[in-house]
Amino acid sequence: MLTLISRAFVTGGNGSHPKISSRTPESGILSAGVLALKGLSFLASLSYFNSSFVVIVVHCRTLAMETDEAERVLPFQLQFDKPIASQVKIAEWNPEKDLLAMVTEDSKILLHRFNWQRLWTISPGRSIKSLCWRPDGKVIAVGLEDGTVLLHDVETPASPVNGKLLRSLKSHAVAVVSLNWVEDSQLITDKNEILSTYEDRTRRIFPPAPTIPRMPGLVSGDTGFIDDSEDSFTELSNSSQQRFNILCSGDKDGSICFSIFGVFPIGKINIHELHIPLQDASASCHLLNAEIYKVALSKDFCRLVVMCSGELVGHGHDPRKRQITVQGVHGMHSLVLDTSIFRKRKSELHQVAQQASNIGELTEVIRVSLSVMSKQWSDAMHTFREKFDSLSTLIVNHGLDSSAQEEFLSILGGARTSPPVHQFLVNSLGEVGAKRVSKAISGAGSELQLIVLDHLQPAAEIIGFRMGELLGISRWRARFQGVGLDEKLMHNATEKVGTLLVQVERFMRVLSTVLQQFSNFFNWLIRCIKLLMSEPSDQLLPYNSELVVIFLKFLYNQDPVNKLLEASENDNNIEIDSELVERVRELALFGGFADCEFLRRTLGLEFQQMESSFKEAFLMPFITISRKILCEDIISLFPFPSSSSCLSSHVPLSVSYYEDSSEVVPADLSCEQKFIDYISFRVPDDSFAEIANCVGIVRRFIHDQSCSNEDHSSSEAVLISIPDGCQCVDLSLYKDGQIVLLLNETASTPESSVGSYMMVVQVDDLPFVSVPRSPCLDNWKILQLKDNVVPLQMENEKVRNISHAVISPLAVSASRGVACVFAARKRALVYILEEDEDEVSDAE
Repeated sequence: MLTLISRAFVTGGNGSHPKISSRTPESGILSAGVLALKGLSFLASLSYFNSSFVVIVVHCRTLAMETDEAERVLPFQLQFDKPIASQVKIAEWNPEKDLLAMVTEDSKILLHRFNWQRLWTISPGRSIKSLCWRPDGKVIAVGLEDGTVLLHDVETPASPVNGKLLRSLKSHAVAVVSLNWVEDSQLITDKNEILSTYEDRTRRIFPPAPTIPRMPGLVSGDTGFIDDSEDSFTELSNSSQQRFNILCSGDKDGSICFSIFGVFPIGKINIHELHIPLQDASASCHLLNAEIYKVALSKDFCRLVVMCSGELVGHGHDPRKRQITVQGVHGMHSLVLDTSIFRKRKSELHQVAQQASNIGELTEVIRVSLSVMSKQWSDAMHTFREKFDSLSTLIVNHGLDSSAQEEFLSILGGARTSPPVHQFLVNSLGEVGAKRVSKAISGAGSELQLIVLDHLQPAAEIIGFRMGELLGISRWRARFQGVGLDEKLMHNATEKVGTLLVQVERFMRVLSTVLQQFSNFFNWLIRCIKLLMSEPSDQLLPYNSELVVIFLKFLYNQDPVNKLLEASENDNNIEIDSELVERVRELALFGGFADCEFLRRTLGLEFQQMESSFKEAFLMPFITISRKILCEDIISLFPFPSSSSCLSSHVPLSVSYYEDSSEVVPADLSCEQKFIDYISFRVPDDSFAEIANCVGIVRRFIHDQSCSNEDHSSSEAVLISIPDGCQCVDLSLYKDGQIVLLLNETASTPESSVGSYMMVVQVDDLPFVSVPRSPCLDNWKILQLKDNVVPLQMENEKVRNISHAVISPLAVSASRGVACVFAARKRALVYILEEDEDEVSDAE
């Protein structure tokens, strides 16, 4: 179609977009423009109206505008697409800040801001298996292959050390594969709980707690025994005590540890030793070859979900049926453990853990103080021995049959100086050397006194007060005997602190006496050197001859200071007169220390005994709580085929808890079902012949045993079928009623390019099927859903196309509304999941 106009013509072409062309007489240049007519099927006719308008006649058959726009609108905004040096195997968003912690394949921890600014990088030097944040976002817990759990500070203002190590805990013997840190949603201010108003009186009575001493000679920025140790423990304890929180850690061999504030161990169980109830009340079963994949404590501390693999073995209690029934197939199971003791005794456990965690930190202050003191004094005495041992060698070389002490005593008595002593004092030692050794010993002694006064003694005093507080509440048996606080053990631990304080006082007296003796000896020795060199000695410090004699007889070849610092029991006991022992026994009759032999021990040995009494006292709550953690239920999800590699490969799992808004639970009930549990997972393709390429979701698996509501008598589950051509790489429960899926396209040929999809699925819209609670062997719950598989309708969900093939992990933050996806080609993509509905994001 062609319409001519003066100096212009309009063409319609075969499509629905007319083209207007014109030629200017001045330049002769042809210009053209295209009119884009959206939503029209095709152009019917057009004509020229005047110099300004063109009349266009079209067939007004409207296309599906929504479909066209939907193809151009991307639901999630791409914030960053950044290259990464090493592939990431673990990633977790900070629950409170825009921070992302990542663990690379070479076991380095990277911390990035949301704008991808790297804050710091640390490497523990060992393989990292798990990572989680403390709920307040200030501390990262890291699980290592050797069973160690490290607590790292995230970002402390004015700290010279980034990611400094706050605490290293060795609660496991094998790799820690899962970590979960849960904080109480409410501050302990419940008016119905008497202990909720408890105040830690220590801070009102004592000055701020002492810190760990630094090793002398370190410059600013260097570290001593622990990274930035001056405030590491203080920061950890102070921030932890704001809210009651528990760190759960699960290892590869099936052990699960519970630590209040992340530092005070309060319980430990092993899933191999759990008795799992079956439908038949007279029977139970347990797991063989179990391995933990994930642990998730509910927000009210009442239940713990454990995702694990293993074989179920059942034992019947009927003596006529002693056979053992084995399921025979290694599979994925979900256990529910009753941890309601943490909720019911929250206030008591909070008090015990608060005191015990601070006692543990102060005990570390004493331990490091003794270590620093021992090293400093040993270095000073090494300097002394190194100089004065040469005198004994000179005496032997000159053929004299005497000792260094005898030679010095003869000089003190007015005898003539022997040649070896003259050579030693004038040539080997000299005045400068004598002053240098004297200064070394005096300086070391002053450092030891400062460490005792500023670190060791204040720490012991605060420990004594805190142990007294625990002793007091242990006598309230109605409340604290249920958590294992034993009065006798607490009394013994309190007495050990008292005997340690007495040992500290004795050590200070001995140290002061020894320093005085050394100072007097060197004053005399320098005067002797001056006389031998015929130099004036009028300005020298005076000395006491009797003290010189005592020093030469009892201190020249002995080291009472170092002996008090030693912790070995092989050495002879410290000698004390019988009169003092009798006086201690008399004091015991009037309420003094029951152990009358403590003065025969050294300070180092006394510290060891005090620490041992603490472990014994705090072991009782640990054992008591561990025994009250029982298995409540189990659901067998799917088997692992023996020919499959699923046992050692990554299995996408996600467990979350959301508030149950359907029921109003009275606040005075300590442990009612206030949260709905969601468990999502990918079903391995080889698990069932009838089920392939599916994602399963189970909810309401946890139930209150005392609840009579029929609606909660069974759990609910749904199977989602992933479309052909796609495979689930990872998944994560996002917000209440939503799950994020990460899908990869399957390549038809090795040369074909593969993309991926990230999508948010509305879980509440899925047709969940009721699954009866029938814990028994040979009963895979997912197989019961084979006739109720729901196909995933991608066109009905928010889907983001990604041009890269992606790998796990998928890091999603519900609090911040963001997600981080990692491409197979070492790239990190950050998406904003929360957006305005009217906002149209740019294409990738």
